[in-house]
Amino acid sequence: MVNAEELKSHFDAAKPYAAYVSSGNPSQQESWRRIYEQAILTGEQRALVAAFTRRMPVLVLSGVWCGDCVQQCPLIARIAEANPGMIDLRFVDRDEHSELADQVMICGGHRVPTVIFMAEDYEFVSLLGDRTLSRYRAIAARQLGPSCPLPGAPVPPEEMAATMQDWVDEFERAHLLLRLSPRLRQRHGD
Repeated sequence: MVNAEELKSHFDAAKPYAAYVSSGNPSQQESWRRIYEQAILTGEQRALVAAFTRRMPVLVLSGVWCGDCVQQCPLIARIAEANPGMIDLRFVDRDEHSELADQVMICGGHRVPTVIFMAEDYEFVSLLGDRTLSRYRAIAARQLGPSCPLPGAPVPPEEMAATMQDWVDEFERAHLLLRLSPRLRQRHGD
């Protein structure tokens, strides 16, 4: 896995959500905007994330051209917005950071989005990519079932809500890893 120094270097070169999305062409930006507007945290999800107390840098390997990134990264951005003091979210283009992409391949491939959760000192905590379980279930039902949707078809609201919950759960899992870490508890005296 990538060491803390390398992760910090990639994180420092990464862009915040809006700047990352603006690097796409107008059609790509519109796709991201549409999903971002639909991505809403429930009150319970917002309260959970707002209660996080450990700083968590989060680095997303993505592509503004990627359909899965369009469907999931705006949800990740909404989660980070619920606690900007503790969640520092940044994005890098997978192809521009190929050395990092090579180190976090999933199932032998360069999958996007790939989300790297880190401790405050950029030590690796967790990785999730390229889709959450709910997203995989929905895609499998469409692709392995009797028919396939057209590319760019709208995401059903229940699929978006389930995917959002999966991402909230992963952020909570990473936060609890940080919160219960003996190393960090010693550092913070808690």
